[in-house]
Amino acid sequence: MIAAAAVLAAVVGLSVGLASSHPASAQQLVSSSHASGGSGFTGGGSNARSGSAAGGASGKVGNLSKSSFTLTTSAGQSVTINETTSTKYEKKSKSTTASAVTKGENVLVLGTVSGTTIKATQVIVQTAGASGSSNSSASTVIPFKQGAPTSSKQVGQIPANWSQGSGTIVSGTAATKATEAALAAYPGGIVDRVVKLSNGEYNVHYIGVNWPHHVFVNQDFKVVGAL
Repeated sequence: MIAAAAVLAAVVGLSVGLASSHPASAQQLVSSSHASGGSGFTGGGSNARSGSAAGGASGKVGNLSKSSFTLTTSAGQSVTINETTSTKYEKKSKSTTASAVTKGENVLVLGTVSGTTIKATQVIVQTAGASGSSNSSASTVIPFKQGAPTSSKQVGQIPANWSQGSGTIVSGTAATKATEAALAAYPGGIVDRVVKLSNGEYNVHYIGVNWPHHVFVNQDFKVVGAL
């Protein structure tokens, strides 16, 4: 009798555990560098993320509030931009104010990225034809679609002996320049980290798209490859 009760309790516990394990939403999947396309490094290693990192995104401004706005990338990914008193604004290579950011404008946002949220350090309003706002490479970016297979396409030069997890996450000027270069060449993704490799080049990691996941930028901040 006691044994039967123990078995019943175990079955009930298993059923409750299964019922509480809800499948991840599409948004949650996009926020995961692994599930948003499959090749994000999520295990141990020198560039394993334990928190937010320097990166950015470009796209069209949507809803605005007092200290935040949304933008939609050219690949259809929605991003929340949080502004602070230290956020800097630029338009036509000149300093401006937050009032320059209006609905429908194309902007490049640089800052600290956590999933699909960016704490903006700089917002650059892009004029028509500016890199990232109407770039031919946008058509080569494969948007994120839940359940779609990850593309294994490779373009250009990939550093010899490169492997996922190699390198060191960087911030500051290097991260900014590498992010700008990558988003100009392949607008549509969210850069959630920039990793400096042993050869001096940079691996710019994308989420929010099915391809590319890695854009490689050389020491002169020129895009040399993607996969």
